[in-house]
Amino acid sequence: MASDRARPSGAAVSARSAVSAGSLLRHGKLWVAPGVLSGLVALILSLLYMGGVLTPESSLHRLPIALVDQDAGKPLPGARQNLGAQVSAQVISSTPAEDVRWRRLGIEAARDQLASGKIYGALVIPADFTATVGSLTGPRATRPTLTVLSNPGLGSLGSSMAARISQQAAQKASTGIGKQLMASPEIADADSATRLLAADPVAVRTEPGHPIGRHSGMGLSAFYYTLLLVLAGFLGGNIIHNAVDTALGYADAEIGPWHSRRPTVPISRTQTLLLKMAMTAVLAVPVTALTMLACITILGMDASHLPMLALFSYCSCLSVGLGVQAINAAFGSIGQIVSMFVFIALALPSSGATIPLEAVPGFYRFLGVFEPMRQLVSGVRAILYFDARADAGLTRGWIMIAVGAAAALAFGFLMTRYYDRKGLHRMVPQPS
Repeated sequence: MASDRARPSGAAVSARSAVSAGSLLRHGKLWVAPGVLSGLVALILSLLYMGGVLTPESSLHRLPIALVDQDAGKPLPGARQNLGAQVSAQVISSTPAEDVRWRRLGIEAARDQLASGKIYGALVIPADFTATVGSLTGPRATRPTLTVLSNPGLGSLGSSMAARISQQAAQKASTGIGKQLMASPEIADADSATRLLAADPVAVRTEPGHPIGRHSGMGLSAFYYTLLLVLAGFLGGNIIHNAVDTALGYADAEIGPWHSRRPTVPISRTQTLLLKMAMTAVLAVPVTALTMLACITILGMDASHLPMLALFSYCSCLSVGLGVQAINAAFGSIGQIVSMFVFIALALPSSGATIPLEAVPGFYRFLGVFEPMRQLVSGVRAILYFDARADAGLTRGWIMIAVGAAAALAFGFLMTRYYDRKGLHRMVPQPS
């Protein structure tokens, strides 16, 4: 039986070996597996990551923005509609329907959807808009203003894209109104300053529609905090997997020049997976606590609803860890690569956290339906920025955590039970 005492792997081993590294390097078969796998991983990762970030504007697909028309003024002379209705129609018609989904809402409904993360911004036409434009032809001219409301809680890029689209729509509306005013006799007879103002009469003001804290990374803290939870579950799961295999004698332990191999413990695959998943559930507690300690207590990240955030963080980390254990149990040595793609490579570009899903190619929107990081980001955002509202993504996050954990348990134990029944044991010969 092999001893579990560490022993050096240097001179004694090399003395028994007549094979040199140079001779092995000439064997082509040695290069095939690592060369093919590393090349494929590099190629696929490059395509996945860069494919999701290079063309956000040309990939726009129905970005939700509110259009709020509060204009209660009477139509100007010779017009059938007031300017609020005209601007609303022009805004919608001037923007491709496939790019932007304008939602006609009242101001209270718009603020509610901003507060629940359902829209990226809003363009607001004030109640006195027509009256203010009409004053430009009189002695008490006041410049009319359209307000663009941003939603920084949905990320700086998504919010800025919505604001830019709204500003461009407002600018087109201003140019159209200016043409109407320049045709009026009052403006034709006015001084040069009045005519210059009338040619582009509308000012645009941008302000946050749903402000977030100053220590929120401009709406990116939810993404990076979620990434920490996923990495903690992913790395922690793999650490537990390797440590248990080493302790049970199914893998070698090497620390620097020291090598050891413990006696193999006769345990089934199913019981091994149960052990790893139980350890994952226990160790996710300190991992989550330390993550919150670092982010909130030490670094000062803005966070509210701390009990809810702690519970959601633990369940997120646990769900990822259980998934890692199930994949490793099913796929063996390549399980770590498979879980890396499931939880990291495919999840990051489809999370909708840095670039809205409405601004990425359709493949990533499809992945966002089930990839775990998308679901976890929605829940963390709801807790951090949107007062832990269920309709802001928290309910979806909880549901998908439960689905993910259940799928990991079912898949993992089905595979290990199948292997055990087939007699595919992990027992390995022990060195003499």
